[in-house]
Amino acid sequence: MAEESCSVQIIDGDGEYNVSGVESFMKTIKLAECGLSYAVVSIMGPQSSGKSTLMNHLFKTNFREMDAFKGRHVTSKTCDCKLSQTTKGIWMARGVNIEPLTIVMDLEGSDGRERGEDDTAFEKQSALFALAVSDIVLINMWCHDIGREQAANKPLLKTVFQVMMRLFSPRKTTLLFVIRDKTRTPLENLEPILREDIQKIWDGVPKPQAHKDTPLSDFFNVEVTALSSYEEKEEQFLEQVANLRQRFNHSIAPGGLAGDRRGVVPASGFSFSAQQIWRVIKENKDLDLPAHKVMVATVRCEEIANEKLANVTANEDWIELDEAVQHDIVPGFGKKLSAILEKCLSDYDAEAFYFDEGVRTSKREQLESKLLQAMPLFAFLVNPAYQAMLGHLRTKTLDAFKDAFEKALTRGDAFAVASRECTEAFLAKFDKGCEDANIKQANWDPSKVRDKLIRDIDAEILSVRSTKLSELTEKYENKLNKALKEPVEALLETAGDDTWPSIRKLLNKETKVAVSGLESDLAGFELDQATVDELLSKLEKYARSVVENKAREEASRVVIRMKDRFSTLFSRDPDSMPRVWTGKEDIKAITKTARSASMKLLSTLAAIRLDEEKDDIENTLSLALVETSKTGAIKDRGLDPLASSTWETIPNEKTLITPVQCKNMWRQFKSETEFTVTQAISAQEAHKRNNNWLPPPWAIGAMFILGFNEFMVLLRNPLWLAVIFVAYLVGKAMWVQLDITGDFRHGFLSGMLSLSTKFVPTIMNMLKKLADEGQRPTARDQQQRAPEMNSKSFGNGVHNNTSSSSSSTSSNITSSDGGTEISSPLKQ
Repeated sequence: MAEESCSVQIIDGDGEYNVSGVESFMKTIKLAECGLSYAVVSIMGPQSSGKSTLMNHLFKTNFREMDAFKGRHVTSKTCDCKLSQTTKGIWMARGVNIEPLTIVMDLEGSDGRERGEDDTAFEKQSALFALAVSDIVLINMWCHDIGREQAANKPLLKTVFQVMMRLFSPRKTTLLFVIRDKTRTPLENLEPILREDIQKIWDGVPKPQAHKDTPLSDFFNVEVTALSSYEEKEEQFLEQVANLRQRFNHSIAPGGLAGDRRGVVPASGFSFSAQQIWRVIKENKDLDLPAHKVMVATVRCEEIANEKLANVTANEDWIELDEAVQHDIVPGFGKKLSAILEKCLSDYDAEAFYFDEGVRTSKREQLESKLLQAMPLFAFLVNPAYQAMLGHLRTKTLDAFKDAFEKALTRGDAFAVASRECTEAFLAKFDKGCEDANIKQANWDPSKVRDKLIRDIDAEILSVRSTKLSELTEKYENKLNKALKEPVEALLETAGDDTWPSIRKLLNKETKVAVSGLESDLAGFELDQATVDELLSKLEKYARSVVENKAREEASRVVIRMKDRFSTLFSRDPDSMPRVWTGKEDIKAITKTARSASMKLLSTLAAIRLDEEKDDIENTLSLALVETSKTGAIKDRGLDPLASSTWETIPNEKTLITPVQCKNMWRQFKSETEFTVTQAISAQEAHKRNNNWLPPPWAIGAMFILGFNEFMVLLRNPLWLAVIFVAYLVGKAMWVQLDITGDFRHGFLSGMLSLSTKFVPTIMNMLKKLADEGQRPTARDQQQRAPEMNSKSFGNGVHNNTSSSSSSTSSNITSSDGGTEISSPLKQ
């Protein structure tokens, strides 16, 4: 390629298309930027008719020209001068200073002998190629051939008209006949003759049936011009060429020299189009120009689309945006991405604007699809980024909803109002975010993501509502536990006739308060009435279950409660003071009363009586367990009222203790409290023995009768009375000092052992005190107070001896099984 001439051989002499050369030529002249604003001019004619010379002067090109000094010669046996063709194949160059950009093609001469038999085939191929790609075709002819039957231009015209028939729906091409070496004959006279010859040739060319009557003007726009001889009248030739050059300026404008441009190929597809046209021509196939135009448009639009897609994937703004959206919400995502896509599509539209509209639109849609949809080869493009953006938006909105909802509930807002307001607010926020993320080029609907967000919000509301309802229920259940457990336990311990009525009254009262409070709190949730009724019913059932569970708990330790009650009633008097068994108490009656009270407790805990239904459990237990005389008569008849596992009129679910269990528990109760009763009886008998020192009345009478004489002797001798009186005082003092009553309270042997250890020390103590009293002064005043001093000393000594005694002044008897405490008063 010559740099200054900017020319290239498009098809060489062997008919090979120069792909790389044409691509380089197009880049050099920047043909792709011209769109449809370019023209193609070609020239054909006999060999060595000055075609290259004309094109060089007309378009300022630099095609190779014939050496004028050697002339037109051919190779022969008698001549050593061998001159070959100057133009082989088809050459292409750019016209200089011509608007619009004009591509000039110089075709090989049509009557050269160098090709021999191949001349006709290549002539037809090159002529068809020129007609297919050119807007203007110059036909170079000699002036002296006009009107001649055997003129050199006639085979050329026949060739042109014949190959035209191979073009389906060809565009109208301008045929500019250039008459060379014009004579003095005016052009006005030559032109009619030339047109007549052209018409004759057209009429004589065989045509398809579809174009049999088609006039020449439908295929060609015929123009005629004449030029003087270049060799003889060079200045005039150059002047005429300069005038002709002016006709090529703005040749594609309306009324310009170029013909119909319906089938023109956009400049960016010219190289590919020319290559495909030549391939079809070489294969000797009919050339369908409309189909060819669509094919070229398809290939070029596909190439442009792929190029723009590659540009987007390498775009730094897109890469940064795609990386950012994978981690968080990108403000202005939709606008930024729309701008990137808009530039891509607008660039495509600009480059593909001149190609077939249907193909251009189809490829544009495919480009949009590749950009927007998650196709396998383009899964990293817009749709995944958009979906990631919506995913972040949904997650952020849901998290913000949870925080706002929790704060609203903490603030004290009603649950239904808070959930409704927060849902509306954050769905509106999500919609606004979707608008910001919306891509103008895509008609994507975020409704699926929105629906998922709604489901997530509803699930969160449902979860929070469930939690809040559980908390409310637990709150009132705890209140019921606190309000019922301890009072019910206290009432069951009393086990009176009004125990269960009191429990029912307490249960109804506390249940009503709890249900009322829960119903008030549930108003803020705006639940349906069925759900509210269900929750209130559950709370009522729970309150009832608290009482029932407490009753079952108390029933499980009824024996312990019975023993406690028996011990309390048996060991304490009506004033709750410890009972002292003095021998006057009726232990049998006390035992019966305590056992009756314990039986009352057993009957109270035998069944749950939360419904106002009467039963006969107490009477049955009384007859079977307490009224033993009546029970024996019943058993003699073979009827045992406790020989059953159920109570009459009491369902199993309300039974706490079955009749058989009551019988077994009573037996256990009696066995464990029998020792307490036995201890009480023993204590009472011991008290009687300790406090009964007088002999029986009959012994007193016998002593009085039998000792009458001795009594009379005492009356007759008062000294004996004094001795007896002193003996009595000494004995009384010894009795008090030794605490004989207390020592013998625990038995004769223990009393004797205790007396043996204390007798001698007590005697010595008494003698020492008497000796001390005898050594005191005998003053009158002291003598007067001596009896008082002696009396006090004697009393203190007795008191000290009594305190140091190892015997106890009280006796306590405690039963480990029955828990009974038996006490005796202090004896002095």
